[in-house]
Order: sequence, then structure tokens, then C-alpha cells
Amino acid sequence: MKGVDLVAQAKTGTGKTLAFLIPVFQRVINAQPELARRGGYRNASSEDIRAIILSPTRELAEQIGVEARKLARGTSVVVQTAVGGTRKKEAMYNMQRNGCHILVATPGRLQDILSDPDARVAAPNLQAFVLDEADRMLDVGFSDAIREILDLLPPVQQVDRQTLLFSATIPRDVVHLAKSMVKTNNFEFVQTISPEDTPTHERVPQHVVAVNGYENWFPAILEIAHKGIERASQDPSALPFKTIVFFSNTATVEYANQVFRRTSLGNRRFGIPILDIHSRLTQHARTRNADAFRRAKSAILLSSDVTARGMDFPGVSHVIQVGLPPDRDQYIHRIGRTGRAGNAGEGWLILAEEEIREARARLSGLPIQPNNSLETAKHVPGQDQASQEVARHFEEISQGYEAAPRRMFRAVYNALLGQKMGRYLRIEELIRLMNGWSSKGLGWPEPPAVPPKVAANRNLRGVPGVRIGHDQDDDEPRGFASSGGQGSRSGFQSGPRSGSRGGFQSGSRGSFQSGSRGGFQSGSRGGFQSGGPRRSGRPSEDPFASRFDRRDEGRGDRRFRNDTRPSF
Repeated sequence: MKGVDLVAQAKTGTGKTLAFLIPVFQRVINAQPELARRGGYRNASSEDIRAIILSPTRELAEQIGVEARKLARGTSVVVQTAVGGTRKKEAMYNMQRNGCHILVATPGRLQDILSDPDARVAAPNLQAFVLDEADRMLDVGFSDAIREILDLLPPVQQVDRQTLLFSATIPRDVVHLAKSMVKTNNFEFVQTISPEDTPTHERVPQHVVAVNGYENWFPAILEIAHKGIERASQDPSALPFKTIVFFSNTATVEYANQVFRRTSLGNRRFGIPILDIHSRLTQHARTRNADAFRRAKSAILLSSDVTARGMDFPGVSHVIQVGLPPDRDQYIHRIGRTGRAGNAGEGWLILAEEEIREARARLSGLPIQPNNSLETAKHVPGQDQASQEVARHFEEISQGYEAAPRRMFRAVYNALLGQKMGRYLRIEELIRLMNGWSSKGLGWPEPPAVPPKVAANRNLRGVPGVRIGHDQDDDEPRGFASSGGQGSRSGFQSGPRSGSRGGFQSGSRGSFQSGSRGGFQSGSRGGFQSGGPRRSGRPSEDPFASRFDRRDEGRGDRRFRNDTRPSF
């Protein structure tokens, strides 16, 4: 409010949106007091924008825009948004017709319109510039766009403005960015993470489930959902079941949406809303689905990582991560969607047994506990006898597979081929997992073909199990492989689990027993052990950068370092 530049380290979900909107509005209104009342000033112009707020994602920008318009009620301040995935001409028309005092934008779209002379968008008298989720912007490659935007804005030496930069972490690249933006002789660094504050990823319970293969992914999600819904119905103190399910790519999100809508969860009469958000949706569809999930008391949101940071969804009871997360930071950001503002929540990580060692390497030191409560995790379709409940879960997923176009699974197959392998997961293991999904899950006689060009680019020629070629574009439905046994249409045999390969006996393959293959026990080889000593935070020779060394005091950057405590 004093008008000094600010660099703030703040977690998501702590109310920082209002922390920057209020001073921005105050600064704009102080410069033009007639804006304080409705109808007091009607000459807003797209060529005289007074404040710019940058956000890394379309969803977060739209969310900030909604909050800004709420503050603008009763005033003459005009708020506009400009984000990728929407029609540029339509946004330009709205700004040119109605004017703009405060513009909320994504970096790519802002760079586009500021550099386009036909857009008639300019900020010669800019009074405030805000970067929200600065570390995320740099993570996704917006550094060049931000530098170009700064070049297109009036120099601070000529037109004074207040710069507010918010970031969950303060790594070196954020320090460099801040140095290029704020007045180095007149700024404040505020750290809102107190030594007593426990980060979400250390506070909420987190479970890891080892499944036999990718064909167990969807049944395991279905089982978690049914248990969560049942618990909420029986325990008045429990949160309604509201979950975000994260997948590593858009193709799997689209496929999961098709499959789960055909299950009991998607039943219009007895089910709950099933929504999806990913990069292939239009901005209108993404905003509509985000708003619907935000309003819902109980719902399932299937998502790529576009919602991993910044998006505020109240009442999320579960976060389910399917497959290896890209890295430790992204795992933590995903978990941060639950347990917000001190509320309860829990996290689930569903991994194939072959992915356990790689997960240990990426997620060492995190308080992730093994969980073998899911019966669907160890069932082998077509081979093991299954309880009625497990058979029902697999049968429902099978019906979803049958309804989904075959091309969608082919897209999933090829998308998974491009995932980060890491130190321990080999390409041969990934191929076996995906081929097992197609044969045991969908009942396909052969796996999807990999186009020759893709195989060459990814060095897949000669890898066992890879079928190089082209598939015909047919949509003949297939379900789970039939075992020929009595029982359901998909070949699930109902019966006792004792002695079965997919059972839960002590010492079974893939169990979480002491000394077991792929176990997560404390002290086991490669387990989720302590991540080593804390970073020392060496003093910087740069006096500006040294202002940020406080992040290594107390708990400052704890969210993104390995903890020194044992995991289990």
C-alpha cells in the first residue's frame, strides 16, 4: 500500500490474490479519483492501461479476473482478461470498445498484443505490474516472453510504477527475474512461510499403492472413489468426496473421461459430476469445468498439470496421482490442491511395481506411506479369482473401455512413450506395462502400432514388444480379456483370494513388507529415506541476491528440499 516494490514468497491458497489486487486498485484509483464511483469516468482506453497482472495459466488468469471484477463493482474501473486459447480479435474488440484499466493476462498473449500495432493496446502510463506464480512462469519457459514484455513497457526511470512479484519458491532464476524488474534500492522482500508453518505435503496423509500393471489404474481409482463416497455418507465429520485425479498427459485425461463417464460414478441419477481440464479444451470449456468443480460439493476432476499450481478449488478431499509424477516439485504442487487453508485432505499415488524404484529416486524424503488396502491393485484380469466387489469394479471399467473409441487408447499409448524415464525405469519395462494394459485390460490381440517416424525419433527400433507400423482407424470396442471362467461377461471369477497370485499374503510380490521387492519400508534399499542434509544457503556476492538468503532460514524454502527425517 506504501507503493514500494515487493518480492513475496507465499504458498498457494494463502489469499495472495487479494494481497496484490487491493494495492493495485488503490494505486489506479489514487491516480484517477473519479474512478472510485460508478459512472464517474467513462473514458477508459485500451491504449492507456494502468495495471497489468501476469499469470502462468489461462485458468489462473481467469480466476484472478473474476476476483478483480468483484472488487471493481461500484467503481468505474474496467477489468479485462487476455489469455491464450481464446479468440484474440474478440478480446481486442472488448478492450477497444469498453476500454481497460486493469489487464489480467498470460505472458504469451500479452507479448502478442503489445507487439501488434493493429491491436491498439498500450500502457504508456503503467502504474502497477504484477507477476503471480513467478517460479511457475519460468518453469514453463516464459522467461523470454517476460523479458520482451518488459521491453515493450515504458522504462521505470521514465514512468514510475509499482512492481509486485509473488512466488512459492525463490530459486536463482526468480532472483534474476526480480532483479530485472524491481527497484533494487527500494523494495521489500516478504516471506510468509513461518518456521512453525507445516507445508501441505508434510501435513496431509499420503499413500502409495503398487499395482500389478497399468490395467489396474482405472479400477483402483474407482475403488478409491467408492470408498471415499461411502465414508462421507457414513461419517458426518468426513469431507464429501471431491477429488482431482492427475495424469501425466492430455491423452490419458481424455481417455479417462470417456471411460469413467460409463461407470456408476458417471450415472446421472446416482453418480457425481465427472469433469476434465486439459490443454485441448477451449478456454470457454476449461473455465466452465473449473467453475463447475469449484461449486460442486462432491465431484471428480480429471486433469493434466494445468491445475497443479495456483488454482483454488475449495473442499478437495483427495488428490490422486496416476503414474510417475514428472518430478518432486510437481508432486508437491499437486498435493497442494488438497488440505488447503488448514482443512483435511489426503493424497494417493498409484504406481506400477516397475516404477517403484524410480519413484523413490524422485520423491525421497517425503512422508509417503505404503497402502495395500485396495483389492483392485493386485488383481490380474482373466487369471485371478476376484471378489464380487473387485469383479464389479473391473466390469464397470471394461464397459467404459468398450464405449471409448480405439483411437483414444492409441493416443494414450503413444503419449506414454514420451514420458520421462529417469534413472531406474527402462523403456523395455514401460513397453511391457503398456502392452499389458492393451492385452489384459482391453483384450487387444496386439498392442497399438508405433508410427515409423515416432519409433525412429524415440530409438524404439529393436525394442522387444514394440510394433512399428500403422493401425487402421477403426473403433471396434474391446473390453477386459476373458478368462473363460464362470461369472461376469468380462471373465472375472468370484471366489476367495487365498493363495491367488493377486492376493495380499505376507511377502507377496510387490507387497510393502519388510525386504519385499519394490517395498517402501524404512531402511529398505532405495526406500523413501531421508534426503540428506539441508542446503547451507551460501552467502551471495550480489547484495541484491543476498536479500533473498533468508529463504534458507527457519523453514523458508522447505517445500522444495529433501527433509532430513526418515520417511516412515
